[in-house]
Amino acid sequence: MSIQLTTLPNGLRIITDHASEMDSLALGVWVGVGTRHENLYENGIAHMLEHMMFKGTPSRTSKQISDQIEDAGGHFNAYTGRETTAYYIRILKDHLDLSLNVLSDMLQNSLFPEDEIERERAVILQEIKMYEDNPDDLVFEYTQKSAFPDQALGASGLGTPAIVSKINQTDLKNYIGLHYAPNRIVISCAGDVDHDAFVKKVAKTFSNLPAKNLVGQDPGYKAAQYAPHHSLLQKDTEQAHIVLAFEGLSRLDPRYPTQRILSNILGGGTSSRLWQEIREKHGLVYTIQSFQDSYQDSGLFGIYAGTGPDELQKLIPLAVEQIRSMSNHVSDQELARAKTQITSSTRMGREKMMTRADQQGRYVLNHGVPFEVMPYVEKINSVTAQNVIDLAQDIFARKLLVSAVGPIGNLMTPEEIQQKIVA
Repeated sequence: MSIQLTTLPNGLRIITDHASEMDSLALGVWVGVGTRHENLYENGIAHMLEHMMFKGTPSRTSKQISDQIEDAGGHFNAYTGRETTAYYIRILKDHLDLSLNVLSDMLQNSLFPEDEIERERAVILQEIKMYEDNPDDLVFEYTQKSAFPDQALGASGLGTPAIVSKINQTDLKNYIGLHYAPNRIVISCAGDVDHDAFVKKVAKTFSNLPAKNLVGQDPGYKAAQYAPHHSLLQKDTEQAHIVLAFEGLSRLDPRYPTQRILSNILGGGTSSRLWQEIREKHGLVYTIQSFQDSYQDSGLFGIYAGTGPDELQKLIPLAVEQIRSMSNHVSDQELARAKTQITSSTRMGREKMMTRADQQGRYVLNHGVPFEVMPYVEKINSVTAQNVIDLAQDIFARKLLVSAVGPIGNLMTPEEIQQKIVA
């Protein structure tokens, strides 16, 4: 079998996605915890923990962790999302044992030295400032916060300077001890790897994970409450950055494939309605796109555009017109093109081992089973034009959230935009 999944007695899941005759491997650790599992008073700790995992164990210094992987020609990185944290390595298959040893050492034995905490704290504070200086990033931060106010799901992924400045070694140890339980972890590997041999190696190297198995529990998890308010920041930038968003579908919603097609037709590429109307026909933007962020129990769906302050008055009515059009008609050509683009992208992505490993790690965390291409393609191909229209009517009837950063004096009020959408 190409894809195999094994669950160890302690709940740790191990998945391999076999690709014959590949020289490279991608492997890593996917943990079902992210910023939404934080308490608001510790916002930013999941991201800081991810950084600190690279800062030393009893057997390896921070530099040795980097050197051992890079000396073998590998690439090591990590990310923290709203619901997932991952640590992953791309490397030649000859160095599988080394990679597992380094990963397991970090996950189980990190020391979080005080001097390293202070240095990394300074790095993260600079990262926060960098985001604040990028309005196209900032507008999405504001969108998230405005969609899910006073909730960890809406809090900054990086944390706030005030909170990050106070996180200490004890906080980090407590957090990993609570959340990094075996039943919340997936070890994923893609490449020319033997599944049974890999399972044995993982069982041996990952035998001392820091947290206990908490069956049926999800520490820190609170149900999402979409309670949008508008976020408008006047800022001296060259462009105005605008997001029009609505509550979207959770990733578990059976209509999720339909939402992907809706997003593709509306603003998923250069053939999309928004691109053709607003960039190609009117020349009002360099970038305009739709987006969908789906979580365990909620989501966001919307469009983003960056434009000059003088173009705002033309842009918004045209964008609203395209949003409204999705509730009325979807052509056979649009539907076929969207299906082809989505399925082709999925299939082509599997040519990259890192894409496979990440795909399987996240999918097992979210769904409990491996990702299989053909069942997914069948779901996409089963979507009808009427399904897309019905979903558009549902989503765009929901309460609008407007987030804007930049010279936005010419932006019509959110109430006026909402009226135009539902008129």
